[in-house]
Amino acid sequence: MARGEHKSSTRAWLLSAPALLWMVVLFLIPVALIVGISFFTSGNYGELERPLTFDSYKRFLGFGTFGWEPLHPLILARSLLLAFMTMLFCLLLGLPLAFFISGLGARWKTCALILVVIPLWTNLLIRTYAWQLLLAPDSLLAQTAVLLHLAPAGEPLYPGTFAVFIGLVCDYLPFLVLPLYASVEKIDWTLAEAARDLGASGWKVFRHAVLPQILPGLAAGVVLVFVPATGQFVIPDLLGGSKTVLIGNVIQQQFGASRDWPFGSALATVSMLVVLLALWLHARLGHKKGAWL
Repeated sequence: MARGEHKSSTRAWLLSAPALLWMVVLFLIPVALIVGISFFTSGNYGELERPLTFDSYKRFLGFGTFGWEPLHPLILARSLLLAFMTMLFCLLLGLPLAFFISGLGARWKTCALILVVIPLWTNLLIRTYAWQLLLAPDSLLAQTAVLLHLAPAGEPLYPGTFAVFIGLVCDYLPFLVLPLYASVEKIDWTLAEAARDLGASGWKVFRHAVLPQILPGLAAGVVLVFVPATGQFVIPDLLGGSKTVLIGNVIQQQFGASRDWPFGSALATVSMLVVLLALWLHARLGHKKGAWL
């Protein structure tokens, strides 16, 4: 019996070896390089120099030559807040949409899923440029905002935080709808009927009979939206400009025009740690029924 278990364990390791190698080469090694580079010093021309210091992390915390300035912690906090609001708005839109698609007939259900996936067939850059046209001064959205006294006449609705928020929601909504729909399709509605027969209200039926069944898809969708939205830099760069600078834009600038790789690596490391902390809290709260909502 022990020999059979050993063979089964060896077979499992062999089958998982390609995936483990993929993770080591394309994830662990790059992350280790980023963490290591963050302790170097940037030379006059962007080259990596010694000594190894914590200066990049001190700079992130705001300690510089001219005193303390919490610029980068505020940018990180803004990025997390915007990612959270994007996730929340995608949740408010995606939850009823997933139930609506699930209730359609087989033919219309396929059409609805194709409509959800179609935006992903187009390059993100093209979709973002399209939003520049949709938010232009003569667009329907801009004219509606003028009629509602939400924007001055003749002005576009970008650059700004509103445009970035719209672009993020449009880009990441399918990533929440699809896993959520997969969980909604597997709901055992007899549990909801039993709860209703026992006198439970609509909210209690949803909370105790439906929500526990869709929590896996809901949790997967939340993670798939929140994590990439935190580090997004293309949408803020094109729709936010200098008015909405997020942590992804700052990191991109350090590895690009500024050529300050140690500071960019420190920003990336801190961002990864914050996101990992948020995922850890999400996992801990997920063990409690509905506590993370």
